Amino acid sequence: MKSSFRSFCLIAALAVVAPLASFASPILGGSVVVNTDGDVIATFLDGAGASYNNDLFLDVSGVGVVFNNHTSLIGDSVNLGFFSAGTELIFRLHVNTGSSIYDLYTGPDYRNPDGIAHAIVDDAFSATATSVAFEDVLGGGDRNFRDMVFSFTNVHGTDTPPVPEAGSSALLLGLGLASLWLGRRRSAA
Repeated sequence: MKSSFRSFCLIAALAVVAPLASFASPILGGSVVVNTDGDVIATFLDGAGASYNNDLFLDVSGVGVVFNNHTSLIGDSVNLGFFSAGTELIFRLHVNTGSSIYDLYTGPDYRNPDGIAHAIVDDAFSATATSVAFEDVLGGGDRNFRDMVFSFTNVHGTDTPPVPEAGSSALLLGLGLASLWLGRRRSAA
């Protein structure tokens, strides 16, 4: 029974600690994930590093331009709306200068046309906000990541996009309880 109880404790601890392990900063190619059910507020921080004209979109239907790197003012804020905990927010940087018209995305490199990650997600920006900084030139550009910089409340960065799994923590807890029950059943026999 002691071994089953230890197994249960280990599984329960992993269910609590494993999600926290994804909090790291800064993360090149990181994903932006909502912390708790509630509103997400975006704040424009910088766009001075860009010679291209960039519009930022939240890649959800119905949401228009969030910021423009040349017309938004530092400190401009936008309420992006209510989101459920665990939702990945994918941001699209629409580069639209002359013949250079393309889209770049937060998250893994495979989302971008050049196969390179173009955004850094940083949880250490402040105690209450996570920042995202884009590089807007295909092929990596100057890698200054100052072409569109913004922050959010109620989100965190992760190095892997979340996989929508309903009740993954509940599943781990259930497995631990099942292991405990099987251990008791064996020791009773």
